[in-house]
Amino acid sequence: MNKTQLINVVREELGPDATRQCAVRALNATISAIIKTLAKEKVQIAGFGTFETKTRSARKGRNPRTGEPMQIPACKSVGFKPSGALKG
Repeated sequence: MNKTQLINVVREELGPDATRQCAVRALNATISAIIKTLAKEKVQIAGFGTFETKTRSARKGRNPRTGEPMQIPACKSVGFKPSGALKG
């Protein structure tokens, strides 16, 4: 499912009076709130799961093209752990 399809599903869930623009704003607001909160703390959505930022430490790796050793810098990534209800 892509974002356009998700917007259409949100519009259907909001009911017959909802416009496409209303669904777009609702989805964008939700995504924006999750992104802003992840900068400070983890986001738990009951019945869905938990989003959490993780810090990866610097490590040694290899360039896949040349096989030459290289240093991979530290970075942040986002992890998702599904809730029991989502797992089924």
